Amino acid sequence: MAKTILVCGYGPGISSAVARRFGREGYAVALVGRTAERLDAGVDALTKAGAVAKAFPCDLSDVDAVRKLVTDARAGLGPIGVVHWNAYGHGGGDLTTAKPGELRGVLDVSVHGLIAAVQEALPDLKSEKGSVLVTGGGFAYYEAAIDAMAVQYGAMGLAVGKAAQHKLVGLLHHKLRGEGVYVGEVTVLGIVKGSAFDRGQGSLEPDAIAEKFWDIQKRREDVWVKFT
Repeated sequence: MAKTILVCGYGPGISSAVARRFGREGYAVALVGRTAERLDAGVDALTKAGAVAKAFPCDLSDVDAVRKLVTDARAGLGPIGVVHWNAYGHGGGDLTTAKPGELRGVLDVSVHGLIAAVQEALPDLKSEKGSVLVTGGGFAYYEAAIDAMAVQYGAMGLAVGKAAQHKLVGLLHHKLRGEGVYVGEVTVLGIVKGSAFDRGQGSLEPDAIAEKFWDIQKRREDVWVKFT
């Protein structure tokens, strides 16, 4: 049975390209997200390209749902060889006025859901010498100009979530590397063509980012790499 890649937070852009890239390498592809219609369209496209794929609608902020997702994907497609976490949480754009629950929702997706997925998939990841691949963002960095930009664009909650996720990647990398599991992040510094953020000014090619993910999980060395 083929190894399975969980593509969590599936949509246009990076996750779609990652699904295609790993599908070409023989991975079964589990597409995960909130929108069933988008998932079904993705499965159809992957199937036509010769990959094995299934849709798994899931609220990635719900840790119990995430655990069930991993179990269902394993049963339906095979052992989990890769977890690709492309999901991010909205809310908490202005931390001076946002309700506490908004930031909690951001962290539920960026951190708690990811932890639940890794924990549930860990037996497979260890036995398959698998990988956890995370899509990072530049708002995670501790720089004055970046903080000012996050405030300007009403993305304060997103910045906090990405910063926490960035730290989590480093912790998991050092915790799991001795057990044969690679954890790494591609930090995307710019707007990706065809993504939800693209208003015609996207300059980064999703296929090139997917290739970077493929490269880092093959080399299994870098904790974080930047893509510009």
